[in-house]
Parts: sequence; C-alpha cells; structure tokens
Amino acid sequence: MISKDELRALLPETETSRIEKTVSVKDKKKFGEAICVFCNDMPDNRLPGYLIIGAADDGTITGEVEITEKLLQSLLDFRTDGRIVPPPTMVVDKFSFPEGDLAVVEVQPSKVPPVRYEGKVCVRIGPRKGTANEAEERRLSEKRSTFARTFDTQPCYGSKLEDLSTNIFKLTYLPTAIDAETLEANSRDLKEQLASLKFYDLTEDCPTNAGIILFGKNPRFYLPGASVQYVKFSGNDETSDFEYEQKFEGDLVTQLRVMNDFIKAQIAKKVLPELGKDYSYEYPASAVQELLFNAVIHRDYQTNAAVKFYQFDDRIEIHNPGGLFGNVRPETFPNTNDYRNPTLAEALKNLGYINQFNVGVKRAKKSLKENGNPEPEFILEHLNTFGVIIYK
Repeated sequence: MISKDELRALLPETETSRIEKTVSVKDKKKFGEAICVFCNDMPDNRLPGYLIIGAADDGTITGEVEITEKLLQSLLDFRTDGRIVPPPTMVVDKFSFPEGDLAVVEVQPSKVPPVRYEGKVCVRIGPRKGTANEAEERRLSEKRSTFARTFDTQPCYGSKLEDLSTNIFKLTYLPTAIDAETLEANSRDLKEQLASLKFYDLTEDCPTNAGIILFGKNPRFYLPGASVQYVKFSGNDETSDFEYEQKFEGDLVTQLRVMNDFIKAQIAKKVLPELGKDYSYEYPASAVQELLFNAVIHRDYQTNAAVKFYQFDDRIEIHNPGGLFGNVRPETFPNTNDYRNPTLAEALKNLGYINQFNVGVKRAKKSLKENGNPEPEFILEHLNTFGVIIYK
C-alpha cells in the first residue's frame, strides 16, 4: 500500500489514468468505474492506480468527508460482489492528516484484461474516460496474451473456431456478460467478441482453454480431464457396490445447468420433520452446488483426472485435481483466495451460478449449519488434490 508521504506527494498531481479524486462518498458508480479503469491500465503503465476520497481536484484535503468503517467496507465490497469481473486486486485504507481524513483504494493492473464494471469496459487515456471502443478492447485482449499466466487464458493450440458451439456463446452467455447498450451497438466479428471475453486468442488465432471448456463441442478432445464423475455407492467406502453413476461432460455452460438440476432432484432429498418443525434435507442443495462448482472453478485442467463427486450412505465427497493455489495456504483457508482459473470464475459469476467471489465456502458452511448438517471437513494438506467431505 502507498505510504503516507507518497500519498501526500501524489495529491497535487492532475487526474490521470492512475489517479481519481473525489469528495463524494455516495457515488458508487464513479468508484466502480475508476477501479475498472485502473484494472484495465489502458496506457500500460504497469503501476497501481489510486482512488482518493476526501480530496478536491486540486489535491486539497477538504476535511469535510467523514471516512467511516461503513465507507471502507463498501469500497472493499468491489473485490468480491461481482460488479467488477474478473475481481480486482486492491486494498483499502484510511489516512489521517491535520487537514482531515482520506480513504484510498490502491488497485493493481489486471493480468487478464479486459475488465468490466457492470458489463462495460471502462478505460481512460489522458482526459478521455468512458467505455472502450472496439480498437481499445482489442488492444487490451492482445495485452493479455503477452503476459497471461493462468491456464484458462492461454491459447488451446490446435483448436479452431469451429470447435466451439458459438450459438451457446451468442445466445446464452453473451447477454449475461455485456450490458444491453454495448450489445446492441456491437459490430465486431465473432472472433473479436470471443476475444474480448477471454475465450479466443487473436494472436494465435485459436480459442483459449476457457473457450474450449465453456463452449467446446468436445472439450475432452483437447482437455481429457474436463468432466465430473458422479458415483452413488451402496455403502460407506469405495469398495461398496455402486447404485448409479453419471459423467457430466461436454460444454460447461450446459453441464452447469445439468449438474444444478441433478443436485436439486437427486441429492437434496427431504427429511421428514418432527411435529411442528420445518422440512430439512439430507444435504442442502445450495451447499452442494457451491462446493461442487468451487471444484470446477479451481481444478487443474492440465491433468487427465475428472472431478470426483462421490455419494456414500453417510456423506458426500468432492475431490478435484489441483491443490491449494497461489496465495492460499491451509492456515489461511477459506479467508484468503486465489484463482487458478479466473476466467472460469468470471463466467460462473456472469451465468449466475456464484453470487460473489471468495465467499462460496463460507456460504456452503452457513447453509449446512442452518440445515442441521455437521461441519464439512476440508482436505487441504495434499499438494495435488483438494477435497471436501459433506456429512449427511
């Protein structure tokens, strides 16, 4: 985070693509757009941007703005509430000066641009700020290709546009990801539309791994492990006979809907209540959904192994290839999060299968507790797998 002395030196500078000053504490639209601008880093400064609340345009600290905990929390909410996708890397702090207090949001440039705020790509070049035009979005997509680090944003070599179910992209996904005004004015060709959402690599002229996973006609041709294997056993271990099995494979957009319906119909079975009490369930659907889709988002797609979704007499186990990722450690889980596949996380947020970033495990635990299930058990110590046990 910027130091107090550095902030003081920054205040007199004019507003640029890295600095936004305001005395308003209620203009959340302005806050979101500024954070999105810093994430996109259109001039390619490769330096953090700063939203400074409590300072006038000339850098004067007005002393009239009350920096409350509620304000700081509302700024932090931009990290997780899904208004900005992919989620921004940012920190928030309060600085006190003799003239008054400031709230400062420090935002790092995104590694996977373009970044959208409520469906719009916000950029600033010199005095102009607003929504990116087609050429600017293309530039952001090309910049992403230069330093993409995550597997899902990398090109799926050997694949072609024809490998994608483009109708699913255009009719099902596109309206969830782009605001209506931009969508109506859209005149870009299909490859550029896909690239602007990180599903196509224009430099290599092929879909990205995320594009193949989400819209591929046969994702397992390129990524053999892209599936979820469900097995229902008749006993309490894997040596028991199994009653039923099903493999969820194909484009992930369709399979998410199929898995969601399957959980509601086959897993979330009602338990007869005691007299005068409400129904409960063997497993609450929302908890199973959160934890299964968490496995789909965070799994390692470079392995040939499927996600295991196993149901026993007394529990459900979900295991995905790929252990804790990035900044996440057993001692910080689930309060710290990092994304092995940020584009997939963004897609599930747009499609409505997750409500916020970095809260899925917490929401699942709350749902299980309210339903009367024991605390779930997370298996965190393995380097190459992640697991969770949900007790009946």
